[in-house]
Amino acid sequence: MDYVNNVLDYLLSHKLLFSVIIVGFILLIRRSALALIRGDGAFITEKQRKWMSQTKNGTFATLLVIGFFLWKEEINEFALSVTAIAVAIVVASKEIILCFTGSIQRASSRSFRIGDWIEVGSLCGEVIEHNMMATVIQEIDLGGGLYHYTGKTATLPNSMFFTYPVKNLNFMKRYVFHNFEIVVRDFVNLYTILPQFRKRIEVHFEHFIEVARRYNLMIEKHAGVDLPGADPVIHISSTATGEQKVHVMIFCPTERAHELEQLIRADFMAVYDEHFSHQGERNQLHDVSDIT
Repeated sequence: MDYVNNVLDYLLSHKLLFSVIIVGFILLIRRSALALIRGDGAFITEKQRKWMSQTKNGTFATLLVIGFFLWKEEINEFALSVTAIAVAIVVASKEIILCFTGSIQRASSRSFRIGDWIEVGSLCGEVIEHNMMATVIQEIDLGGGLYHYTGKTATLPNSMFFTYPVKNLNFMKRYVFHNFEIVVRDFVNLYTILPQFRKRIEVHFEHFIEVARRYNLMIEKHAGVDLPGADPVIHISSTATGEQKVHVMIFCPTERAHELEQLIRADFMAVYDEHFSHQGERNQLHDVSDIT
């Protein structure tokens, strides 16, 4: 017992050594816990990411609390000694303070959690980690309409949450409203081919349209707003230079959005070619008959 007391007295009188031992011990436990949570799998699940993030945040908080109580007297003396330059410290640490308060704002508003898809400014991705200073996302290509991971990891300072709105795109992980346009150079009556074009589109949706409608209804109830329906929407407009644009909006599984877009474009080209090429042939025959 006397030996233990002597060791404790020695460590408390040499706080730097004691701090190094504590940090090393806690980091060793943290590393073991993360390895246990991760396991031997090649990919990390959303549940594993949550536990890993909580372990990292808990370790950081534990180190802060222990460090504060261990160095409390020194911290108090330091606080008194820097009173005269407190304003300068606040200005110099503005970004750090904003990151801390941004973390508090995120936690209080519950704007997103690990596994959600978010958009902050021009960056879109799946949240894989967040702490008191930053949020880490796995970037996703939303702008290109492919909805796949780019392989890039972006670290967002939490101060960005005060500068840019945070858009939660979590419902897009399963189904997405996918919009695209088809430009037609020749000025022809496209409305005559829309019924046949729509029938071709519906063939691609037969096997999942009922699930899409139920999921669309669930999103409406959760969001409390009236969303566009799950059925494909087609309308036509024109550009300032005279070209016609066929606008198509589909509600489909996210991983199939690009594939369905290509199939629908191919359907439109086939219907367009079949209708207007035959129409051109009939007009030519009619002109020949008039001449004869």
